Amino acid sequence: MHPQSAPRPSRPSTRSLRRGFTLLEILVVLAIIGLLAGLAITNVDKIFGGAQASSVSIFVKESMKTALTSYRIHMGNYPTTAEGLQALITRPSARGDKWFGPYIEGNKIPLDPWGEPYQYACPGSKNKDSYDLWSKGPDKQSGTADDIGNWDSGPGGEK
Repeated sequence: MHPQSAPRPSRPSTRSLRRGFTLLEILVVLAIIGLLAGLAITNVDKIFGGAQASSVSIFVKESMKTALTSYRIHMGNYPTTAEGLQALITRPSARGDKWFGPYIEGNKIPLDPWGEPYQYACPGSKNKDSYDLWSKGPDKQSGTADDIGNWDSGPGGEK
Protein backbone atom coordinates (compact mmCIF):
# COMPACT_ATOMS: atom_id res chain seq x y z
CA MET A 1 0.00 0.00 0.00
CA HIS A 2 1.17 3.29 -0.84
CA PRO A 3 0.88 5.90 1.72
CA GLN A 4 -1.49 8.48 0.51
CA SER A 5 0.17 11.74 0.16
CA ALA A 6 -1.63 14.91 1.00
CA PRO A 7 -2.88 16.82 -1.98
CA ARG A 8 -0.28 19.14 -3.12
CA PRO A 9 -1.36 22.79 -3.03
CA SER A 10 -1.49 24.37 -6.39
CA ARG A 11 1.19 26.82 -7.10
CA PRO A 12 -0.05 30.42 -6.90
CA SER A 13 0.19 32.43 -10.04
CA THR A 14 2.60 35.30 -10.24
CA ARG A 15 -0.32 37.74 -10.19
CA SER A 16 -1.49 36.62 -6.76
CA LEU A 17 2.05 36.94 -5.44
CA ARG A 18 2.13 40.59 -6.40
CA ARG A 19 1.42 42.77 -3.42
CA GLY A 20 1.27 46.56 -3.07
CA PHE A 21 1.05 49.23 -5.70
CA THR A 22 3.39 50.07 -8.48
CA LEU A 23 5.16 53.40 -8.58
CA LEU A 24 3.01 54.43 -11.53
CA GLU A 25 -0.22 53.74 -9.63
CA ILE A 26 0.99 55.77 -6.66
CA LEU A 27 1.97 58.68 -8.91
CA VAL A 28 -1.44 58.66 -10.61
CA VAL A 29 -3.23 58.76 -7.25
CA LEU A 30 -0.98 61.60 -6.03
CA ALA A 31 -1.65 63.56 -9.22
CA ILE A 32 -5.42 63.17 -8.77
CA ILE A 33 -5.21 64.24 -5.11
CA GLY A 34 -3.11 67.26 -6.10
CA LEU A 35 -5.59 68.24 -8.79
CA LEU A 36 -8.54 67.98 -6.40
CA ALA A 37 -6.70 69.96 -3.71
CA GLY A 38 -5.87 72.67 -6.23
CA LEU A 39 -9.50 72.95 -7.32
CA ALA A 40 -10.67 73.10 -3.71
CA ILE A 41 -8.18 75.82 -2.77
CA THR A 42 -9.06 78.02 -5.73
CA ASN A 43 -12.79 77.75 -5.00
CA VAL A 44 -12.67 78.26 -1.21
CA ASP A 45 -13.23 82.00 -1.58
CA LYS A 46 -16.26 81.43 -3.80
CA ILE A 47 -17.71 78.88 -1.39
CA PHE A 48 -17.22 80.92 1.78
CA GLY A 49 -17.90 84.24 0.08
CA GLY A 50 -21.33 82.98 -0.90
CA ALA A 51 -21.98 81.82 2.65
CA GLN A 52 -20.97 85.22 4.05
CA ALA A 53 -23.22 87.04 1.60
CA SER A 54 -26.12 84.74 2.51
CA SER A 55 -25.63 85.31 6.24
CA VAL A 56 -25.55 89.09 5.72
CA SER A 57 -28.70 88.98 3.61
CA ILE A 58 -30.55 86.97 6.27
CA PHE A 59 -29.29 89.25 9.04
CA VAL A 60 -30.30 92.43 7.20
CA LYS A 61 -33.62 91.21 5.82
CA GLU A 62 -34.82 89.14 8.77
CA SER A 63 -33.04 89.60 12.12
CA MET A 64 -32.62 93.36 11.97
CA LYS A 65 -36.03 93.79 10.35
CA THR A 66 -37.58 92.17 13.41
CA ALA A 67 -35.63 94.41 15.80
CA LEU A 68 -36.39 97.59 13.85
CA THR A 69 -40.08 96.71 13.47
CA SER A 70 -40.37 96.12 17.24
CA TYR A 71 -38.72 99.49 17.85
CA ARG A 72 -41.16 101.17 15.43
CA ILE A 73 -44.17 99.53 17.10
CA HIS A 74 -43.10 100.80 20.53
CA MET A 75 -41.69 104.20 19.56
CA GLY A 76 -44.01 105.07 16.65
CA ASN A 77 -41.24 105.38 14.07
CA TYR A 78 -37.93 103.84 13.01
CA PRO A 79 -34.75 105.30 14.51
CA THR A 80 -33.51 108.32 12.58
CA THR A 81 -30.24 108.18 10.67
CA ALA A 82 -28.65 110.23 13.47
CA GLU A 83 -29.90 107.81 16.16
CA GLY A 84 -28.79 104.87 14.03
CA LEU A 85 -28.82 101.25 15.09
CA GLN A 86 -27.54 102.29 18.52
CA ALA A 87 -31.17 103.21 19.33
CA LEU A 88 -31.93 99.47 19.37
CA ILE A 89 -29.69 98.93 22.40
CA THR A 90 -29.65 102.31 24.18
CA ARG A 91 -32.75 104.05 25.58
CA PRO A 92 -33.21 107.38 23.79
CA SER A 93 -33.42 110.52 25.91
CA ALA A 94 -36.59 111.69 24.14
CA ARG A 95 -39.69 109.47 24.54
CA GLY A 96 -37.66 106.92 26.51
CA ASP A 97 -40.80 105.80 28.37
CA LYS A 98 -42.01 104.06 25.19
CA TRP A 99 -38.73 102.20 24.63
CA PHE A 100 -38.88 98.53 25.65
CA GLY A 101 -35.44 97.47 24.42
CA PRO A 102 -32.85 96.40 24.03
CA TYR A 103 -34.12 94.99 20.76
CA ILE A 104 -30.92 93.07 19.99
CA GLU A 105 -29.37 90.38 22.17
CA GLY A 106 -25.97 91.05 23.64
CA ASN A 107 -26.37 94.83 23.85
CA LYS A 108 -23.98 95.24 20.93
CA ILE A 109 -24.60 95.82 17.24
CA PRO A 110 -22.69 93.05 15.47
CA LEU A 111 -20.24 93.75 12.67
CA ASP A 112 -20.63 92.26 9.22
CA PRO A 113 -18.49 89.22 8.24
CA TRP A 114 -15.81 91.58 6.88
CA GLY A 115 -15.45 93.37 10.24
CA GLU A 116 -17.32 96.52 9.22
CA PRO A 117 -20.34 98.14 10.90
CA TYR A 118 -23.68 97.83 9.14
CA GLN A 119 -24.89 101.03 7.47
CA TYR A 120 -28.30 102.51 8.30
CA ALA A 121 -30.34 105.40 6.89
CA CYS A 122 -33.91 106.44 7.68
CA PRO A 123 -35.66 107.45 5.58
CA GLY A 124 -33.87 105.31 3.08
CA SER A 125 -32.91 106.26 -0.44
CA LYS A 126 -33.91 102.83 -1.78
CA ASN A 127 -36.77 102.20 0.67
CA LYS A 128 -38.31 105.67 0.83
CA ASP A 129 -41.14 104.68 3.21
CA SER A 130 -38.90 102.95 5.73
CA TYR A 131 -35.13 102.49 6.08
CA ASP A 132 -32.09 101.23 4.23
CA LEU A 133 -29.83 98.78 6.05
CA TRP A 134 -26.78 97.35 4.32
CA SER A 135 -23.32 95.89 4.52
CA LYS A 136 -20.57 97.43 2.39
CA GLY A 137 -19.63 93.90 1.31
CA PRO A 138 -16.18 92.41 0.79
CA ASP A 139 -14.72 95.57 -0.79
CA LYS A 140 -15.67 97.56 2.35
CA GLN A 141 -16.88 100.51 0.24
CA SER A 142 -20.44 101.77 0.32
CA GLY A 143 -22.28 102.34 -2.95
CA THR A 144 -20.58 99.58 -4.93
CA ALA A 145 -22.05 96.53 -6.65
CA ASP A 146 -21.16 94.15 -3.81
CA ASP A 147 -23.25 96.00 -1.19
CA ILE A 148 -25.82 93.72 0.45
CA GLY A 149 -28.94 95.50 1.66
CA ASN A 150 -32.59 95.20 2.57
CA TRP A 151 -33.73 96.24 -0.88
CA ASP A 152 -34.51 94.23 -3.97
CA SER A 153 -31.98 94.90 -6.68
CA GLY A 154 -33.10 95.39 -10.22
CA PRO A 155 -30.95 95.90 -13.30
CA GLY A 156 -27.82 97.83 -12.39
CA GLY A 157 -28.33 97.18 -8.68
CA GLU A 158 -31.09 99.76 -8.33
CA LYS A 159 -34.49 99.10 -6.84
